[in-house]
Amino acid sequence: MGGAVSAGEDNDELIDNLVEAEYIKTPVVEKVFRAVDRADYYAEGCKENAYRDLAWKHGNLHLSAPCIYSEVLEALLLQPGLSFLNLGSGTGYLSTVAGLILGPYGVNHGVELHEDVMIYARRKVKEFLQISNALDEHEFCKPSFVCGNCLVLEAGSRRYDRVYCGAACPPEHCAFIRNFVKVGGILVMPFNDQLVQIKRTGESSWQERNILPVSFAMLVQPSPKERLATFSLPDFHPSSLQELSRISIRRVLRSQVDREHPALKDCRRTTPAAKKKKQAKRRVQRIVIPIFEESDDSGGGRFDHQSGDDDPHEDAAQNSRRGSHITAMIEHIMNEERRMDEDSSNSAADDPASTVDVESLASSREDERVDQRKRGAEDDDHEPKWRRRSSRGRCSEFQTRKSHRGHDRAHNERGEADG
Repeated sequence: MGGAVSAGEDNDELIDNLVEAEYIKTPVVEKVFRAVDRADYYAEGCKENAYRDLAWKHGNLHLSAPCIYSEVLEALLLQPGLSFLNLGSGTGYLSTVAGLILGPYGVNHGVELHEDVMIYARRKVKEFLQISNALDEHEFCKPSFVCGNCLVLEAGSRRYDRVYCGAACPPEHCAFIRNFVKVGGILVMPFNDQLVQIKRTGESSWQERNILPVSFAMLVQPSPKERLATFSLPDFHPSSLQELSRISIRRVLRSQVDREHPALKDCRRTTPAAKKKKQAKRRVQRIVIPIFEESDDSGGGRFDHQSGDDDPHEDAAQNSRRGSHITAMIEHIMNEERRMDEDSSNSAADDPASTVDVESLASSREDERVDQRKRGAEDDDHEPKWRRRSSRGRCSEFQTRKSHRGHDRAHNERGEADG
């Protein structure tokens, strides 16, 4: 699961992407996810993908994708002072994030199947309490973890306001998991390839809502030996007087800071940089047109090398091919010019600041065409009469030759017919 949002460079950018994709919807959930760095719960040497929207597994250690945790925390509707049970607590990441919402008067319990993972989670919670600055902004409910298979917990030993199961529940065990939820409480768990929110409205009445499609591993079935070794959930220990005094002093100091610096109450969020669209660079396309020139020194033009015995049908075919080639070339040039004009108009529509440049370019291009036509007319006026006569003479000579060849061929055909 995962991959629904873009990767981030750090924890803040990852949360920005989750907010933008609307996996995180409420300010309180956004704030607590920013307060706990996801990379701190990765094993050393495995942090290169910590800020990607991907699940992570290393041995028995496991973290779900950030988008899954976001939907889970939104669906749990946690509030200060509630009791929370995390079945399959893993590294303790979600329990730590939830503890920042539950506050000092809540209950935060986790059940983990593997003992090495439970020890890892306890160590991470200890590091969080020692080095995290989140405790200056939030009141915290420290998680308590126990090791064992949640399917062999003592049935009906305790009920919680909120329950999350981090593995797919088989249908035959669904009623057992539901039994840990208080009336009016909420259970979130994977069931039938859906992440489901289940609200308990009475002792035997429920309301279910599908959140999103998911793919989770199934809960590990206990062995016959494990079924005999049931275990209990952690006990709830009231806070000591020293802890309550610390909580009260921190609360007073925090409220004073909030009054003097109200801007600090706002959720810290980095503004993602606007993605700039790469504009294609304009290129001035150069069109090469072959020009065949004739001169008076070439011996009468391009047709002078043909002998009187040439086939007039072959000459006509060659002329037709030349005409088709010239027509295709002219059509290609006109299409290219039309396409360049369309590109210029589209660029002007996308970039208003460039409109003046496009118009001036079109105007200058039109001026160049007018100048070329004027120069061509002047060249025709200054061309010597003998050259124009020689050109006409060559055309007449070619037509005369072509006519003679046609008469000769017709005469020969009549002679063959008579013979």
